[in-house]
Amino acid sequence: MDIIANYGTTLVLVAALFGFLMAWGIGANDVANAMGTSVGTKSLTIRQAIIIAMIFEFAGAYLAGGEVTATIRSGIIDSNAFADTPDLLVLGMIASLLAAGLWLILASYFGWPVSTTHSIIGAIVGFAVVSIGPEAVQWNKFGGIVGSWVVTPAISGIIAYFMFISVQKLIFNTDNPLDNAKRYVPFYMFLTSLVICLVTINKGLTHVGLHLSNGEGALLSVAISIAVAFAGWIYIRGQQYNPKDDSKMHFANVEKVFGILMIITACAMAFAHGSNDVANAIGPLSAVASIVAAGGEIGGSSHIAWWILPLGGIGIVIGLATMGEKVMATVGTGITHLTPSRGFAAQLATAATVVIASGTGLPISTTQTLVGAVMGVGLARGIAALNLGVLRNIVVSWVITLPAGAILAIAIFYVLQACFS
Repeated sequence: MDIIANYGTTLVLVAALFGFLMAWGIGANDVANAMGTSVGTKSLTIRQAIIIAMIFEFAGAYLAGGEVTATIRSGIIDSNAFADTPDLLVLGMIASLLAAGLWLILASYFGWPVSTTHSIIGAIVGFAVVSIGPEAVQWNKFGGIVGSWVVTPAISGIIAYFMFISVQKLIFNTDNPLDNAKRYVPFYMFLTSLVICLVTINKGLTHVGLHLSNGEGALLSVAISIAVAFAGWIYIRGQQYNPKDDSKMHFANVEKVFGILMIITACAMAFAHGSNDVANAIGPLSAVASIVAAGGEIGGSSHIAWWILPLGGIGIVIGLATMGEKVMATVGTGITHLTPSRGFAAQLATAATVVIASGTGLPISTTQTLVGAVMGVGLARGIAALNLGVLRNIVVSWVITLPAGAILAIAIFYVLQACFS
């Protein structure tokens, strides 16, 4: 308690600095892999992807990031175990922010798409075990985390596989791909819009005063999606193509349509991502700020200070702009060759899996979901279409993320204890 009383302002400033570093890592890794398919298919340039992320990630983080957050968001540790030693919780949260941020930046440097959620969870578990003991950790939560390494990529991969197969059979492997594109693309636009609306309503709008029931959210999503499909049908009908063009030109024109779909999906997913995953950076930071403000009292929830959400949003954008290129390259071109139609199938499968997970409570990593979807698209063309060496490195990086976060957090926790004791 004496540490909080004597160094309260310093602790908040240090937490803010490390929270910014964590947000930087989220932008460099998580946002980059979300944008990787759009950049890899050349639907967007890197500069355009950064601009979209700047607008929609920041908007999601600032507008829909939440006014109230649980002090210990993940539920991985029992905050009551720290009731008599709040200073340990404060130092541990600060150590976790720095540990997870450093791991994400290291992974981004090597181009590994890893889970930001698993990074911060590993770090929090690490400091909890050495500060209070194993009893402070809710170990039953770990079964779902480890299971998500297999379950979520499998679900998204299967959806992406069949989505891409349907595009091939209904459009590309036909005598008149353009005519069939005019017939079927509005249906894909409806599906895309429906999934995006469900993701945004479920994950991105609950903190801006729009609290819809599941039924109301579904009806609103369907209504918006019908309007989008109708607008898409009018747009495609209005396009004039030369019937004398060869098949390659026909395919190129069809891919342009899917490229537009990818851009729309990227914007919506960036907003939803900013509103949800910025909490990995601001959750521990908000916990530190609220405990210090309360003089060491650990509450169940806390109002986020006005400066915390912009700090997270700015950090995410700078991280993508400065270090996101390698992860974008891994996801967009390293795993398999993507075209706009393939990338569309992967992005739609990722968003659909997020919706399924939100409805069932399945623990999920957006990163692992997207990688699984890209794998599914590659498998639709045969195992030879996948770069197995890149996939091996990605899976290894997933497995070591939890222990890496824990080990770094433990080391930093001891250093912080020595500095503030």
